[in-house]
Amino acid sequence: MNLVIALGGNALLKRGQPPDPALQRANIAAAAAGLAPVIRRHDVVLTHGNGPQVGLLALQAMADPTRPAFPLDVLGAESEGMIGYVLEQELINQLPGRQFATLLTQVVVDPRDPAFASPTKPIGPVYAEAQATALAAEKGWTVAPDGAHWRRVVASPAPLRILALPAIKRMAEAQVTVICAGGGGIPVAMDADGRLYGVEAVIDKDAASALLAIELGADALVMLTDVAAVMTDFDTPQVRALKRATPRGLAQHAFATGSMGPKVASAVAMAKAGKRAAIGSIDELEAILAGNAGTWIVPDSASDEPDLSWW
Repeated sequence: MNLVIALGGNALLKRGQPPDPALQRANIAAAAAGLAPVIRRHDVVLTHGNGPQVGLLALQAMADPTRPAFPLDVLGAESEGMIGYVLEQELINQLPGRQFATLLTQVVVDPRDPAFASPTKPIGPVYAEAQATALAAEKGWTVAPDGAHWRRVVASPAPLRILALPAIKRMAEAQVTVICAGGGGIPVAMDADGRLYGVEAVIDKDAASALLAIELGADALVMLTDVAAVMTDFDTPQVRALKRATPRGLAQHAFATGSMGPKVASAVAMAKAGKRAAIGSIDELEAILAGNAGTWIVPDSASDEPDLSWW
């Protein structure tokens, strides 16, 4: 199969873990070990999140109030290179002789996207509510709940075009495993003269991965995170893990804007393009591909198969 596999930022630095470089490398090494058997058997393009990492870089950039902080597009590029480097290195260690390439990926967004007025993308570490509220007042942040915690949220405009798509296609056709669109890619826009400039935002990695998978004609998009499956009725006694769903079935349920919502929306985009998408734990990749774990989202069907089924 031709697969786009998206590694969640929270899967590479788990919620609540300290931002220890050695710990992040250990998590990435474990991810690479899980990816290696799949890369041996399938044609894979890899993407990854950067929410925890880009937020930490932003905090570091603000440490010296006498110097201007780097904008989020530059920090996005920095985190894309940092994570891509470690992931590529660990994959080479797992699969010596195979070719890998990390590509800094500019992604065009609309500077008039309404997302700039309603920040939703969580970045950085988690906080208790009181601490998050104090930081918001001190630093001018917008903060929002993220599960049981609170995090800084920033604008997350929709990805419109992946500038490096032709290069990604050529490398994939040459049997190079490409690591690209890290953190959703580097958000850029074009001025009236067609000149590119960076945009203060963080693109949703899953939305960019879905766009990439559709443009590449991939058979499936697999989004790996720190939860086992998509849950319906989350945070209620009726919570259940979905096994299979269609866009029609998912329309009956709501999912959190800052976490599972973008993954479900990206999976629905794949299904509406006639492809499949899966969401599940980074520790269960092979079981997900075998249909024994995670949630698969498939196109609406005229058959008698249910629109929703649960584990």
